[in-house]
Amino acid sequence: MFKKASASSGYRDPEVLVGLDLGTSKVTVVVAEREGPSGEAQIIGMGQAPSTGIRKGLIVHLDNAVRSVRQAVSDAENMVGLELSDATVSFSGGDIHSIRSKGMISLGRSPRTVMQLDVGRVIEAAQADVAVPPNQMILHTIPVEYSLDGNTGIDDPLGMTGMRLDIDLESVIVPISTVQNVYNCVDRAGLNVTGFVIKPLASALGMITPEEAIAGVIAVDIGGGTSSIAVFADGRPKHLAVLSVGGDHITNDVASVLKIPIGKAEEIKKEVDLFSDFSDYQEDRLEFDHNGRNYSYSLSDLTDIVQARVDELFLSLVKGEVANSGAPMLSGGLVLTGGFARSTGIDLYLSRLMDMPVRVAFPVDSNRMPPGRNGPEYACASGIIRYALEQERDPFRYIEQPLDQLLKLPIKRSQDIGQHSDAEQETKGPSIIESIKSVLKELF
Repeated sequence: MFKKASASSGYRDPEVLVGLDLGTSKVTVVVAEREGPSGEAQIIGMGQAPSTGIRKGLIVHLDNAVRSVRQAVSDAENMVGLELSDATVSFSGGDIHSIRSKGMISLGRSPRTVMQLDVGRVIEAAQADVAVPPNQMILHTIPVEYSLDGNTGIDDPLGMTGMRLDIDLESVIVPISTVQNVYNCVDRAGLNVTGFVIKPLASALGMITPEEAIAGVIAVDIGGGTSSIAVFADGRPKHLAVLSVGGDHITNDVASVLKIPIGKAEEIKKEVDLFSDFSDYQEDRLEFDHNGRNYSYSLSDLTDIVQARVDELFLSLVKGEVANSGAPMLSGGLVLTGGFARSTGIDLYLSRLMDMPVRVAFPVDSNRMPPGRNGPEYACASGIIRYALEQERDPFRYIEQPLDQLLKLPIKRSQDIGQHSDAEQETKGPSIIESIKSVLKELF
């Protein structure tokens, strides 16, 4: 959960919520405030900095990544006039996936009321069937659907009466090293990490409406190094994944095929209509000078390069993840965000390609965000605030292990080699029931 940020003037009211989005292209800090613990949050400022040291969603140079975080935090502090101390962090990476499992418990020989401990027991029963590799961990535990005495489609069984409780559960699994590196980066930048949220979930919460989540929708955020996908139905996430293709791959394709510098390829990608049909206009050409050399290319050739990569991303990777979700009806269509979503005509192109409605989404809270920092590329940052608020309202919606347990990771530092500690005997970590108890104790 979020904690209060410290104000330079020393006051503590209203409550300040801070989110940090670690992206391949940029690092973004979002700051919101609200009056009281149950009030709606108002975004009061955002800071950003070019992302260095992060490639394809992964930290590849810690010092550079730390500098980027510090710059983004400083930018946000200057905008809101506060000193920020804590943040919940959104991140991605190439080896993040989710696994579905089912669990069942008996409530007794006669009907009785479902209690919080029962929910914890059925979640633990479902997680018992999830095989987690030793170098990975469960970051999010998301109840997808409950069933009570065979009656499906239950969102919240607490207080209901029955004899048997079933659950369909989604566990988001991430590499331990990824989480530890993200924590180390933010910690060295001077912020206390108060929680993590995986980028596909944060992006989806930042771009889709409650009506779309209920109807069924595919939320895709095309970032620089990766693309995030979340499939929602019946108001809940059914599947989350990170795809190892992003806007940078399209830029690299253009630069490689046309034999032009990366910077010029990025400029062309942003300024040229890439999704029009130029088949009847072969004479239309793109001409420019660069470093004393004249370049001339057919626009149809350029669009073929870009559309080939987009076709691969959506027809192969996105459709594959949608199939894995098991969601039968997605009448809400596809919602697209991220910097590449600004491309002219991409919504019409993808609508024909995917044979479904396509909407380019600005953040759902864009009217509350600073001008110039409320475009599609800021949906994830906005979603971090929504994630925190939803988690507070319903502690069973997105269940996390307490942060102190998440950080007790079985990673051996060089000075630990040859030594043994009590922590090595506890690499399995606490049970999900203990984690839920801890969350409930903090909340209530």
